Amino acid sequence: MRLDIVTLFPGICAGPLRESIVGRAQERGLVDIRYTNPRDFTDDRHRTVDDTPYGGGAGMVLKPEALFAAVEQVVTAAAYVVLLSPQGQPFRQETARRLAAMTHLVLVCGHYEGVDERARQVLFDAEISIGDYVLTNGTIAAVVVADAVIRLLPGVLGTDESSEDESFGRDGWLEYPQYTRPAEFRGMRVPDVLLSGDHGSIEHWRREQSLVRTAARRPELLQRRFGDRP
Repeated sequence: MRLDIVTLFPGICAGPLRESIVGRAQERGLVDIRYTNPRDFTDDRHRTVDDTPYGGGAGMVLKPEALFAAVEQVVTAAAYVVLLSPQGQPFRQETARRLAAMTHLVLVCGHYEGVDERARQVLFDAEISIGDYVLTNGTIAAVVVADAVIRLLPGVLGTDESSEDESFGRDGWLEYPQYTRPAEFRGMRVPDVLLSGDHGSIEHWRREQSLVRTAARRPELLQRRFGDRP
């Protein structure tokens, strides 16, 4: 996959995305991450990328000239262009899977009070929000989306099952409880079923625990799957 991130603050991305699994994915050539700064497409000595909103109001709005030029510089025929914005559709695991199927993904980071509406009308295939809150800038959100997408690319994780047997995996439920050695710690013992070697019983226990945990912590995930059925 080719991943372009269009942002005024590429340094925010560079640190997290060169570490751990995502960093190794780049070293192995599984993903090619590139950064483009709209300031590089300005033509004044102050490298101005924002201005006050028409009609008044607080804050600044990203001007269209540099933003259009930056995005148009990186798009290809295969590009899928996403704006990171609090006004976007909620980012979920199924969204990450859909984006992971793209050969070229462009993440455009909103900043300040947002982008000029004319950019919304022309440049983007989708808008995504990582939650119902506001960040200092969309670059932080882009790092979150990039990480969630890249880990789903073929070969990035150790096994294909790693991305299935986790929260929001095959069933869309929360993951079951996990244990490792020692079998007993401070009087707390690992459930006997996990020590039994009976893989059928272990699978049944894990699925049951996943359902119980999801019902207790995120009941809306079950409603999304089953609706109002009793």
